[in-house]
Amino acid sequence: MDSGVSGKVAQATFEEISASDFFYRNRDIAGLTNPSRAIFVAIREVVENSLDAAESQKIPPDIYVRLSFESEATKETQIYKLRVQDNGSGIQPRFIPSAFGQVLYGSKYKLKQMRGTFGLGGKMAVLYGQITTHQPAFVTSSTGGAKIYSFKLMIDIQRNRPIILDRKVLINKDGWRGTIIEFTLEGDYLRAMPKILEYFKQTAMVNPYANLTFVDPKGRFYKFTRATTNMPEPPKETMPHPYGVDVELLQRLIQITQYKTMMEFLKGHFHRVGEITAQKFLEFSALSPSKNPKKLTHEEIVRLMQNLKKFKDFLPPDASCLSPLGEELLKAGIMKELKPDYLVVNQRKPSTYAGHPFIVEMAIAYGGDVPKRGNFVIYRFANKIPLLYDEASDVSYRVISAMNWRRYKVSPDMPIAIVVHICSTKVPYKTVGKEFIADRSEVRREEANALREVSRQLGHFLTRQEHVHMEKKRLGIFSKYLPKIAQFSTMLARQEKVPDIDVLLKSVQKYGAEEK
Repeated sequence: MDSGVSGKVAQATFEEISASDFFYRNRDIAGLTNPSRAIFVAIREVVENSLDAAESQKIPPDIYVRLSFESEATKETQIYKLRVQDNGSGIQPRFIPSAFGQVLYGSKYKLKQMRGTFGLGGKMAVLYGQITTHQPAFVTSSTGGAKIYSFKLMIDIQRNRPIILDRKVLINKDGWRGTIIEFTLEGDYLRAMPKILEYFKQTAMVNPYANLTFVDPKGRFYKFTRATTNMPEPPKETMPHPYGVDVELLQRLIQITQYKTMMEFLKGHFHRVGEITAQKFLEFSALSPSKNPKKLTHEEIVRLMQNLKKFKDFLPPDASCLSPLGEELLKAGIMKELKPDYLVVNQRKPSTYAGHPFIVEMAIAYGGDVPKRGNFVIYRFANKIPLLYDEASDVSYRVISAMNWRRYKVSPDMPIAIVVHICSTKVPYKTVGKEFIADRSEVRREEANALREVSRQLGHFLTRQEHVHMEKKRLGIFSKYLPKIAQFSTMLARQEKVPDIDVLLKSVQKYGAEEK
């Protein structure tokens, strides 16, 4: 072999990149695939942070969103300034820089239902704005105390750290509470507009207790007014369920635990594990209740994880860590936005997949302002987030497509909207962009059962409607021909007085009403 050639072979170089650098290089993962999608995702992520901030304190949200034109960027894209203001809980000043300037830093890592999943959303929007316009973000927030804190920030992408360019402290004379974020970004609003407006409409539907205001770059004003001030109970933080545990989580729990025995460790770190259940499990696993968890070997930890999944007597997770809308609020939201002639809502009991609790809520709306598209209109929501892309990949689309609709007297050309909402501590999304839900058998089963229930009730309604239509038609025939028959009969009998047919018509109406 020629030593000259071998000397030119390049040596592999290894380097570490930060989380923000990774998402800078791979922003498609978070849904920022093109200028129109990016502007939609940026609005969605910041609005959802605002909704969470208000709901966590059980405050009916008031959210103001303004998108204003700044300058031309290319032939197809423009630079916009996005401003979102809310009346939420506010952020303590020491957390503000990292909350908006450090990727994978946030409050979304607790085990309870939240819109955000990865702690990416708001930061990814700010990061995208910075890499497309190289302009800082402005964040103003107050928790309702005596002071308002304002920061001018950028992200150090290579180090994944916030850069504080300016910091101001203002006197909070009016006791204002909330957060304002403002930054510039490149986008294509003209193409994104239909999705953005649909997003606000659907967000208003699934959050009927929120006031949403959107001002677009042309100054057009879109206002979605709340229908109620009633709100669902905020979700409570929970502990991991034994069925959802892996070796890594077990090792982390063992490292941080203060408990000295396996009995206390199981009761203190796992959801719905009490004295009796812990005792039964330890007998099943041949482990001493008094054994110190920190003295478990690696092999024992692996065996413990396997036994946690095999043991059949753990109680299923309860739903206190979830915050479903409930039938009344879902009805209020759908009535406000669609004004249907008929609406039926069904909420399933809590179920689980891989140790994660979830609840499916389903509704069918018929008539009114429901769009008539020649096929069903499907509204998909997860943890109160509208899912507007990749409908055909979603489990709910497959469930709806597989239904035998003729059985319920339903045809695709009817003005029917189907609303599907799943809430969970861990929604089984297929992508980081949170656009569609994976086809998990447990989720599919719950959605299919909910769909059958609402479809059955819609079928009864359509049968009654058909009966009413037939009765009206029948009465119309009687009303049309009875006067002529009465008149002709009077002439044949050579009588002068035409008999009163109103009594007969009333009896026909009464008989029809009794039939119904």
